[in-house]
Amino acid sequence: MDLDLRKLRYFAAVAEHRHFGRAAEQLYIAQPVLSRQIKAFEQELDCALLTRTTRAVELTSAGKQLYEEAQGILAAVDAAVRRVHDADRDVRRLIIAFSAGLSVSEPIREFSTRHPDVETDIVPARWWEPDAPLRDGRAQIGYLRKPFDETGMRVVPVGHDPRVACLPATHPLAARRELTLADLDGERMLDPQKRRASSLEEKFELIASGFGLALVPLSVARAYVRPDLVHRPVTDAPASETCLVVPADQRGKLVREFLDIAVSALW
Repeated sequence: MDLDLRKLRYFAAVAEHRHFGRAAEQLYIAQPVLSRQIKAFEQELDCALLTRTTRAVELTSAGKQLYEEAQGILAAVDAAVRRVHDADRDVRRLIIAFSAGLSVSEPIREFSTRHPDVETDIVPARWWEPDAPLRDGRAQIGYLRKPFDETGMRVVPVGHDPRVACLPATHPLAARRELTLADLDGERMLDPQKRRASSLEEKFELIASGFGLALVPLSVARAYVRPDLVHRPVTDAPASETCLVVPADQRGKLVREFLDIAVSALW
């Protein structure tokens, strides 16, 4: 069967908001129309995507899987349309993906000074699949942390990002200036396999609410400061390696020049 992209966008909006009314407002359509489109989409796929009650909308197992797939599919389609429009308008564009907390602003400024005629954009890389923007065409270069799938990628190490323990300010360990991995033995840690947060804001909200502790990169901790959380160095926790990443088939002059600038700026 052919996948209806319009219905997929409708479903993604409902899955994001967990609410038909708010999704309809975002999509600028009437709520009854949205409900009919989602029902038709479920019939086309021959599986239930949502469970509806008078108070909430939740994703079924199939719905969770489709929502995860949909984000990459829709992003790839949008990227393809943008490339077509760029080609039509003879626009040169360079897009850099970056992991949360990592700053790529310095090499972008230097590159833009040298190439003011090139439009430079950035896209965030989700922590559970940081290489996805490079694989689906949304970006040509990535500034990422390991681990990620390095297959078909040129990887240039540029540094390390220490990891710190993130915990509620009221936690007994918060009074310590630094910790070791042994100090965390017996503590409930957030398990990304069982409860994967869709954003860092959600992850930190879970920690602040007492659902567990987490080891996070220092750059992320510095970028997301809030009064109800503290971050403590974990002296024996292995640091995350930071890298510049380029798909092996990306060999254009602009990519090479940006890579040279970024290596010098970030090393």
